[in-house]
Amino acid sequence: MIKRVWLPDVVHCHDWQNALVPLLLRTQHAEDPVARSLPVVLTIHNLGYQGLFPQTTMRKIGLPDNLFTMDTLEFYGKVNFLKGGLIYADYLTTVSRRYAKEIQTAEYGWGLEGVIRTRGDRLVGILNGVDYSAWNPETDTLIAQNYSGKKMNGKMACKKDLLAAFRLPEENLAKPVIGIVSRFADQKGFDLIAQIASELMKEDLAIVALGTGQPEYEKLFKGLAEKYSGRVGVKIGYDNGLAHKVEAGSDMFLMPSRYEPCGLNQIYSLRYGTVPVVRATGGLDDTIQNFVPKTQHGTGFKFEKYDGDALLDCIRTALRTYRDPKAWQALQANGMAKDFSWKASAAAYVTLYEAAKRSRIPRLAGSSK
Repeated sequence: MIKRVWLPDVVHCHDWQNALVPLLLRTQHAEDPVARSLPVVLTIHNLGYQGLFPQTTMRKIGLPDNLFTMDTLEFYGKVNFLKGGLIYADYLTTVSRRYAKEIQTAEYGWGLEGVIRTRGDRLVGILNGVDYSAWNPETDTLIAQNYSGKKMNGKMACKKDLLAAFRLPEENLAKPVIGIVSRFADQKGFDLIAQIASELMKEDLAIVALGTGQPEYEKLFKGLAEKYSGRVGVKIGYDNGLAHKVEAGSDMFLMPSRYEPCGLNQIYSLRYGTVPVVRATGGLDDTIQNFVPKTQHGTGFKFEKYDGDALLDCIRTALRTYRDPKAWQALQANGMAKDFSWKASAAAYVTLYEAAKRSRIPRLAGSSK
């Protein structure tokens, strides 16, 4: 298709599903003058998903056996599609700067950290942008009342609407409401939430949770909603309209992820004046700055250690700040002023594409580099 229909400047692949493209270009099509000139960029959105298949897959898809080696596709006796892309792409990107560093470590590398470290000079972290035409409290048609950083009155109307949507009494209007929109999974830190649930509910707060995932966490939230029926609301599943209501009506947004390549909900939350409470990992660390009451700088609350007590302490710090209206308003204003649109990220990709194009030139001239 590339040769006959449309010749691109750069081929940009994403994750294991596209990772054979750079491998095929640099092996089976290595002598083709068109393929040889094409720069390839591979973006890793989540290294935990690698495309692992039995060795028999090689012949099924027409790959020669000589590509099943430790230096190419072999990975503990299986075929690893992503590994092939990591080795043969001209440049690699991840969706945040910190995640680019994390995946070079044993803790976050999922067995591929050594491969990624060898490509460290061609690895770039570029933060995901968000679509503010869809996620903006000033124009959002899915929330009860629009509002802005200068006119926040509508947020209380959204909080009232959110409580009604989860069938929680209006007495919770006076309490901080913590919102969750997520896959209910270990990766998202739900094991930490399970550890602290009983202690957390001793605080004067309400929780609304929207999501689906591992059965034990669905059961956890159903149990909390039953035990604390006036303060915990849960919807198992996904509902885009309700997700917007959670962002607009909550006071805080909880994302205690074990790892988070980028994350978008914490960025949506900033724009909606909903203060993020996050673990300092991946894109969460890159996008949220810890609030310092003395200087009133910062946009949310972060904790480092992956531990239930650390999460509980972080939430309690947020709750104390909530009880200081002046500090809380400054915190909300800081977050709502942030711009994580695609403008800066798109410019970074253009720079990367130009570098990828330049990287192919010496090879065209006969260089072995």
